[in-house]
Amino acid sequence: MTNKTDVIVVGAGPAGISAAITLAKAGKSVILIERGAFAGAKNVFGGAIYTQPTKEIFPDFEYEAPLERKIITHKYFLRNDSQELGVEYFNDIHDNAYTVIRGKFDRYMQKKAEEAGVVFVNETLVEDLIYDGKFVVGVKTELENYYSSIVILADGVNSLLAKQAGLRKEIRKQDVVLSVKEVIKIGEDKINERFNLTSGEGSAYEIFGEPMNGFFGAGFLYTNKDSVSIGVGVSLEDLAELKIRPYELLDKLKNHPRFVNLLKDGELIEYSAHLIPEGGYKRIPKLASNGVMIVGDAAMLVNNIHFEGTNMALISGKLAAETAVEALNKHDFSEKTLSLYKKKLQNSFIIKDLRTYRGVTPTIIKHRREFLDYYLSKVLEFFNIFTTVDSKPRRQKYQAYIKSFFTDRCPCKFFHEMFSLIKMVLGVLCGK
Repeated sequence: MTNKTDVIVVGAGPAGISAAITLAKAGKSVILIERGAFAGAKNVFGGAIYTQPTKEIFPDFEYEAPLERKIITHKYFLRNDSQELGVEYFNDIHDNAYTVIRGKFDRYMQKKAEEAGVVFVNETLVEDLIYDGKFVVGVKTELENYYSSIVILADGVNSLLAKQAGLRKEIRKQDVVLSVKEVIKIGEDKINERFNLTSGEGSAYEIFGEPMNGFFGAGFLYTNKDSVSIGVGVSLEDLAELKIRPYELLDKLKNHPRFVNLLKDGELIEYSAHLIPEGGYKRIPKLASNGVMIVGDAAMLVNNIHFEGTNMALISGKLAAETAVEALNKHDFSEKTLSLYKKKLQNSFIIKDLRTYRGVTPTIIKHRREFLDYYLSKVLEFFNIFTTVDSKPRRQKYQAYIKSFFTDRCPCKFFHEMFSLIKMVLGVLCGK
């Protein structure tokens, strides 16, 4: 075979680069194939990377990488048209996460991979897998064929190659979220002033409710050095069913009274859209077959409860590479041997966390109209009662408020929803 290498990695996102650099550091030959002009050219995410998992792959990234800001505040908001309830968590000591621009950060990762010995092949589309009997032994591109002992697929949520390998079926609309994002340049001094930050400090916002009332989705905002990344992620099923354009939701989010002044006089410098797997634990596909493994978004490894995807991509790529090293040393590339990757994932935080929240996403999706519209508005209504002074006895208002839960809707429906909520919470706390 010509162009033969130990491992081919398809896709130069965090999962693919993590796998490639781990293999190269172990002394294995690896080719990383990317359809974009450079790593990060086709990659989209909200805006934050997490320190601990990133250090596992790039120990010195905090001193070398093009970071934007260290996130010191996390802010969570429940909203309707005229009200908002916010919770803020501040931590200036713990270096937990940083905001980054993917186009810059991924090129840093690519550089580190090439320094480790990874051969990077850019602007190349992998069209198909090459088989020898039942084993994957390489990939076909529009220009030439590449051969290897193992292929690692890191080609994203729409991985056609994973489907060709029989590892995944067609994605259901309810298992993915369409995220649209804008990067708006404001200026470093204005960001510091408007978000109450100093240079190098950053904030992360998560928004539930308006303009996503009743939808399975949320809004987000991250502060960069001189810009902000703002966007929404909404279930593809809801977008199709309700015939809503995601950029219209993003416009509403930007024009909310809370954000108008924060974004004032900003200059749009980037617009992007991206599908994110949201199926959780129950939608994880088969992870390995003869000569092939899948990692990151291609393996549906995203924790939508905590907005975590990049950290899972990095670690899944590392674990797949470690499995590949063992398989290469044994000269055994069978599904049985590569299934060690699944065991490694199961022993990691990735599968454990996804399993912890396995009942959350299905429950929220099933009751999204109630949980993300009616009950959200009831939470805001309570705080309106609690803070309003109108010379009316509060006891009467509290009693009317409690009574409304039974008069607004069928009592049986209310108890069914509460039972589902309690069952979901117990599932998270007790692992049931």
